[in-house]
Amino acid sequence: MSPWTAVLGLIALLAVGVLAIYLVSLLLSPREVLDARPFLSGHDPREHALSRFHVRWYAVTLVFLAFDMEMVFMYPWALVAAEVGAVALVEMFAFLGLLMVGVVYAWREGALRWS
Repeated sequence: MSPWTAVLGLIALLAVGVLAIYLVSLLLSPREVLDARPFLSGHDPREHALSRFHVRWYAVTLVFLAFDMEMVFMYPWALVAAEVGAVALVEMFAFLGLLMVGVVYAWREGALRWS
């Protein structure tokens, strides 16, 4: 069997699977319109979907992203820290110091204050 025959067979098998799932969903889905609510909780929304958010939410998001990026960079560092040695430790403290400067700046500007 040619490798291209196997690839085309796999694509045909996937297409048949997708069509089968689509047909089963068409056959089993309810036909009448139910009392649909926009949320899974079943409650009506309290405000419009395009309402404005306070800028504080964006500031909290940015601070969260800073800490999230810290974790993204610390995991690979932890895997190679023992192999690299003291240089890795100094570099990580420099990185954490830079992040701490950002946190202190956000704190002094009031981004962490919720009142």
